[in-house]
Amino acid sequence: MAQPRRLGDLKVDKTVFFLCDMQERFRPAIKYFDDILEVAKRLIAATRILDIPLVVTEQYPKGLGSTVAELDISSAVCTVPKTKFSMLLPEVEGTLKTLCDGKVQHIVLFGIETHVCIQQTVIDLLTRGFEVHVVADGCSSRSQMDRMFALERFRHMGATVTTSEAVLLQLVADKDHPKFKEVQALIKVSAPQSGLTPNL
Repeated sequence: MAQPRRLGDLKVDKTVFFLCDMQERFRPAIKYFDDILEVAKRLIAATRILDIPLVVTEQYPKGLGSTVAELDISSAVCTVPKTKFSMLLPEVEGTLKTLCDGKVQHIVLFGIETHVCIQQTVIDLLTRGFEVHVVADGCSSRSQMDRMFALERFRHMGATVTTSEAVLLQLVADKDHPKFKEVQALIKVSAPQSGLTPNL
């Protein structure tokens, strides 16, 4: 029997946000770093408003520094150092089993680098059956070419490549949602283009 198509649905009570390696030492090397930092701020704020768990990783923080000071990750359910590219470490997998009453389905993924740690995390999450939403305006790489080809690959792999505004509005789903106005305030000013639509 054919598997049902995944349509990119999001349910607040089954969603976890993953913030990947937004660290100080990467700041000067990553294309559009300030733009994706602005998007990450909005997404992290949304996790607090909507009570969505936030998982954070840091790539070799001893050498590359901690998560940038502009991002308040104090509400994260776990912040895990790593050396491997994938965020799906044993500590993270263990945490996922305890969240959303053990029924996590949707992972919203953002950070750096798109073609390295984000890519390996997408592969590992899809392999384990999670539905993955990659926030295109919240991810970047040192090279725009690597970034764009990675986003294209994610679509072919079965991940949903989306935007921060689309994710946030999909999560509230109704203007009568009790948190709609708070989420609306996060997107009152459009997110930066971060080179995704160079002709606009």
